[in-house]
Amino acid sequence: MKTKLYKLIGIMSLLMVLSLPVKAQDDFDPPEDDIPVDGGLTLLLAAGVGYGAKKLRDNRKKQQEKEA
Repeated sequence: MKTKLYKLIGIMSLLMVLSLPVKAQDDFDPPEDDIPVDGGLTLLLAAGVGYGAKKLRDNRKKQQEKEA
């Protein structure tokens, strides 16, 4: 179970690092800057990982209580 969790954390970390240089494409005049896409997405991804970890921990606690 730990190896699956470590793989998931590794994959999620890799995806977060790879998404940092992502910029939206535009066809505007040169004075306007590119629009970064990943700012809010990174926060949502981190919140999702945290929520999933909490749910996983809660489920493990329930299983341990049932076994005991």
